[in-house]
Order: sequence, then C-alpha cells, then structure tokens
Amino acid sequence: MDDDFKPRRCCKFTAVAMKEALIKRFAGSDAEYETVARQARDLGDAEKVSKDRGAQLTVDVIIRNLQDAPDELSVAERWNWWLGALEVAYGGYERFQVRTVPQGDSHS
Repeated sequence: MDDDFKPRRCCKFTAVAMKEALIKRFAGSDAEYETVARQARDLGDAEKVSKDRGAQLTVDVIIRNLQDAPDELSVAERWNWWLGALEVAYGGYERFQVRTVPQGDSHS
C-alpha cells in the first residue's frame, strides 16, 4: 500500500486527507495539492509545530492558517506564506517550503 494512504507514527493525517481538504478550499493544480500535502505530512512527522507552538498539527490547523493568506495566492503560495511566518517566529521551517511544483491540471 502506498505510504500516502497511511498515517505515519507522528503525523495523525495522511497526504490523501490533506490533499482532499486543500481541493475543497483552494484553487490549484493536482501537482500543487500533492506537493503541499506531502510537505504538510513531512512537517507533521517532524513534530516541529507541536514543539514550537504546543499544539498538534492537523488538517484543520493547516487549513485555518492557509485561509489567512491573501486571497490571490495559489495553494502552494499560501503554504509558503504560512511557513514564512513560522520561519520568522521560530526558525527551521524553510526546508518544508515548496520550491518547485510539477506542471499539472488546475482546479478552480
């Protein structure tokens, strides 16, 4: 079974669950959704947010924070906007930012 379908030991959500939530809330491409979802799961596995903010990283927490980003940003830009804020506040989040996204079909 693909690892995206199973929650990992530390992270309490799957990349698939994250991707589905992103699709419901934000415009973007399949490639963007997949990239952000995998980065989110990696961030959850690192337990960095839990250590820095004292709260577990969940799909709802991520969606709430991405909704705070400017409306004109894509889902990947929203992710990087939020992680930029975390980087300034705590440091160590740059490695979870989205650097490149493969070209793919977009959703509105």
